[in-house]
Amino acid sequence: MFGNYLIGLREGLEASLVVCILVAYLVKTGNRAALRPVWLGIGIACSISLAFGALLTFGTQELTFEAQELLGGSLSIVSVGLVTWMVFWMKKTARHLKRELQGKLDAALAMGTGALVATAFLAVGREGLETALFVWASVRASGEGSSAPLVGVLLGIATAIVLGWLFYRGALKINLSKFFTWTGGMLVVVAAGVLAYGVHDLQEAGFLGGLQDRAFDISSAIPQDSWYGVLLKGVFNFQPDPTVVQLVVWSLYLAAVLTLFLLPARVRGSAAQAPAPAPAPAGR
Repeated sequence: MFGNYLIGLREGLEASLVVCILVAYLVKTGNRAALRPVWLGIGIACSISLAFGALLTFGTQELTFEAQELLGGSLSIVSVGLVTWMVFWMKKTARHLKRELQGKLDAALAMGTGALVATAFLAVGREGLETALFVWASVRASGEGSSAPLVGVLLGIATAIVLGWLFYRGALKINLSKFFTWTGGMLVVVAAGVLAYGVHDLQEAGFLGGLQDRAFDISSAIPQDSWYGVLLKGVFNFQPDPTVVQLVVWSLYLAAVLTLFLLPARVRGSAAQAPAPAPAPAGR
């Protein structure tokens, strides 16, 4: 449940901050008349995101077991890719998000109502679609038939809305860079579990081999119906009997992505920004 709460909190706060920045800037610049098209764009984005989540949830029920597993595994991997890109992008742009959105809003104001609707829709819609896809994949990985993952997501989104409102009212100051670094690191851990579960789906669909090759089996030590088994499953998507392929994919993703994510930006960019060596003086 905690992993899904974290998804709802982080993704919801991103969307809340975007809305706060857009609304505050329009109010501050005396463009209150432009609030209606902005809210319209936000409403359309939320509606499409909810419809996308419903389509993922109910649109796959008539498929065969193999088709469900193939689709679920593929979308889980896609969602992990999107979330991985998102956490790196947000860590890089958190400090400049306000200035970037205000620049887009100025351009939209000059172009008219349609541009305002589109700007708000694109700013919020991307977060909504990413959230719907990753939540769907995470809920599948956390255990189907349980309402706890969905409750965790809704609590996270509710918390994000409250924090966004406090941020807008000036009652809360958030160090966005540190917040998105810490939550991004935790989200990478959650994504690693979703990725491993997606690989397992593909193995059950027959798309990948090695379904019977278990890396280990500690089901007797950590029963999945025990409180600590449920806790590990809900937070880390832990599986007590993973296949060798699952374990390898999980380990490689977590080690590579978490290392790159936690590496200071100046270290990551030092190689690309290093000056080229000066040419040797020509001989006489």
